[in-house]
Amino acid sequence: MNSLRKKRVYDLLKGIETGDPESVTVVNEDKYIQHNPQTQEGGEGLAKLFSRLAKTNPKVEIVRLFEDGDYVFGHTIYDFSSIRIGFEVFRYEGEQVVEHWDNIQPQFEGMVAGETKIRDLERTEENRVLAEQFIEEIFIKKLFEKANCFVNAEEFREHSPLMDILEKAKSFDYKKNHRVLCEGNFALTVNEGFRGDLHTSFYDLFRIANGKIVEHWDTTEKVPPESEWKNDNGKF
Repeated sequence: MNSLRKKRVYDLLKGIETGDPESVTVVNEDKYIQHNPQTQEGGEGLAKLFSRLAKTNPKVEIVRLFEDGDYVFGHTIYDFSSIRIGFEVFRYEGEQVVEHWDNIQPQFEGMVAGETKIRDLERTEENRVLAEQFIEEIFIKKLFEKANCFVNAEEFREHSPLMDILEKAKSFDYKKNHRVLCEGNFALTVNEGFRGDLHTSFYDLFRIANGKIVEHWDTTEKVPPESEWKNDNGKF
């Protein structure tokens, strides 16, 4: 692990296992903005959540962890009463986390398999643009004839439990790309849209090699109605 910020996020996530209140001190509770609608605002809310979860003997595995400017984002496995896969995004100001987003769904086989090594750091911005354009052109505008401009079909590996990436683009209604986070050959896109009539959050992680997408992971989560939110910050 090559940065203090990554290490502190790693420790924060592993704190779910132990319930250690020290793990949440990385969070600036005076500024903290929580975007998980099921979680209370602030560091105290996280400490209470971790304490409660630790009593159930949970396990947390961080499969991939990345850093992009003030953001640290990870790909995780949670083993509580059932196994779930998540993407976690944290925004830093200085040495503390001030904002958090996530997207979590039940596990299906193969969802986190594949490459984990970060490469091509010098191509980070180039790969960010590629991922952003791919979402815009294929998922939002539905210009499927351009797919070969973005995806290396011969090398491509799919880890989505739903369907192949292009079938997903055809089946779901992506409305807005909120964020693209990138470190080297990995890019995570945070998208809002609809799965049928359900307001949905789509997180898509791409691995890029030589200017083309060669691997894809995702999580898909229903956005709960506002009446069920435990904070007022919204999912995105």
